[in-house]
Amino acid sequence: MTDLYENQRTMRRMRKQAMDRGVIAILDVGTSKIACLVLRFDGPDRFRGGEGVGSLAGQSAIRVIGAATTRSRGVTFGEIDAMQETERAIRTAVTAAQKMANVRVDHVIACFSGARPRSYGLDGEVELHDSQVSEQDVARALSACVVPDYGPGREVLHAQPVNFAIDHRSGLMDPRNQIGNKLAADIHLLTVDRSSVSNLIHCIKRCDLELAGMASSAYVAGLSALVEDEQELGSACIDLGGGATGISVFLKKHMIFSDSVRIGGEHVTQDISKGLQIPLSRAELIKTKHGGVVATGMDDREMIHIGGETGDWEHDQREVSRAELIGIMRPRVEEILEEVRLRLDAAGFDQLPAQQIVLTGGGSQILGLDELASRVLGQTVRLGRPMRVQGLPQAATGPGFAGAVGLCLFAAHPQDEWWDFDIPADTYPARSYKRIVKWIRDNW
Repeated sequence: MTDLYENQRTMRRMRKQAMDRGVIAILDVGTSKIACLVLRFDGPDRFRGGEGVGSLAGQSAIRVIGAATTRSRGVTFGEIDAMQETERAIRTAVTAAQKMANVRVDHVIACFSGARPRSYGLDGEVELHDSQVSEQDVARALSACVVPDYGPGREVLHAQPVNFAIDHRSGLMDPRNQIGNKLAADIHLLTVDRSSVSNLIHCIKRCDLELAGMASSAYVAGLSALVEDEQELGSACIDLGGGATGISVFLKKHMIFSDSVRIGGEHVTQDISKGLQIPLSRAELIKTKHGGVVATGMDDREMIHIGGETGDWEHDQREVSRAELIGIMRPRVEEILEEVRLRLDAAGFDQLPAQQIVLTGGGSQILGLDELASRVLGQTVRLGRPMRVQGLPQAATGPGFAGAVGLCLFAAHPQDEWWDFDIPADTYPARSYKRIVKWIRDNW
């Protein structure tokens, strides 16, 4: 755990150094596309204090000065399966964004989907040495949380304090300088598959870039697609990507649950390709222009020209009704929504006050999806678009860029995590110098 703690703090320091220099890149590695945004941080007071806990809580003025996307290659279910192909795609996106920004970028913050995320709830409690809560008391309370045995081959991606309590008072955002006898903390711990993370880190290093932070796509999509009231009262963000569908649940402005369904928009495209016997590129075009999941009385009479370049005139001149296309797409979309409902039920989503569901991601643009999702999920559903960021090109304002825009907000307004606090000396190994210093202070 100490090695993980130090690795995360190293990335935090890299990010702060890059932000101090004023420029950093955002990299969204998805199954269907790879997006790169170059950010410039304006204003001398980049880390002034704000609401929340920890040294990184603050506000930063950001502006997008470069943006580029390319078709993703070598990524399946949000995980890298062909290193060289993914490396070329990342280099293409980063180079194009740097040319647009007219600046070289050495540090990137990356987000990814898939990797089989798993959520845990941790809690810890400590007695206060002094009646007033200090920064060290917060660190001791976080370190008192018992980490579950999440098994070999797993890596902690996020460890965020979501609640503090002093004596009988709970729901505190920032307990520092408050008076009490006992301090309790609740942490949301998110683990992912270690090999998937290692492959992404190795791929970014092969591109001559330094990794200054990582985040889950479902988490950052929720940051950009959910409005403030939805994050406060309890809402779920469903990020329908190409290879995986991310789920994140927010309450009191913190993510309290995350999961992933290994089905996405590309599976719908594959169903169309197999059902109509056409290439994947043509199936994607038909899905985008004519696709839907809710049939109407006009769909039987609306004919869609299939087209093609096989050389067989009769095969290339085929037409199908839109009702037939909907009949191919709807079962797969229903399967995705049913899997999402099972995971939300397991998370206790029906116990939250608001229970709002927001659909985002490229797959959310299918016509009629919000209506079908409302029937399957049984909750209020709306389509979410990412928040506006200064300088963001018009082409990058759609739901498909919710992850990239959310990563911009994640970089500018970082939520404090476990490793943003100095780890107490007594949790270091026995030969640690800090532990020796603590013993001398306590005994001399």
